[in-house]
Amino acid sequence: MAFLDFPPVVAWRHREARDGFEVVFFSGRRVEGHTAAVEEGEAWAVRYAIELAPDWTTRSAHVVARSASGEQALSLEGDGAGRWLIDGAPAGRLDGLLDVDLESSAFTNALPVHRLGLEIGQAADAPAVYVRALDLRVERLEQRYARIDDDGPRQRYDYSAARFDYADRLVYDEHGLVLDYPGLAVRAA
Repeated sequence: MAFLDFPPVVAWRHREARDGFEVVFFSGRRVEGHTAAVEEGEAWAVRYAIELAPDWTTRSAHVVARSASGEQALSLEGDGAGRWLIDGAPAGRLDGLLDVDLESSAFTNALPVHRLGLEIGQAADAPAVYVRALDLRVERLEQRYARIDDDGPRQRYDYSAARFDYADRLVYDEHGLVLDYPGLAVRAA
């Protein structure tokens, strides 16, 4: 089942891992989002702009984070074939990665789901360029998606990220946007 185009705006309430809110605006293949949250007693805000290629690979991500320790900015540029620049410098340690996953965002888990186009019963590894919320540290994140079944227009995936000892079922709407991300976020609008 193909996904519908993104709506103009969506929002998530972040809960459990952090208390906060994320709002995302869509304009074609450009995504602009904002998350404000409190995590382990520290308040922070992150804003981001992501450009996607027609094949759903991330072509760029510009991220600005602000907390009590100040403001930081990060620029990621991808060539669509798995090579990356971080603030203009080659980042060979990220070779082979096609998606960006922002710690601050529930939205970015939509990117591999769209790009992979898994059928029911299929699974795939989807390692990503992972950007931490507080310090914008960039890491490689191993993750896996397995499409298990549909519930009407909703697709369900078993998702895992071993680094965080996380495994749970994510539910996506007809636009391919996560509705329920257990322990992290739930769609609010």
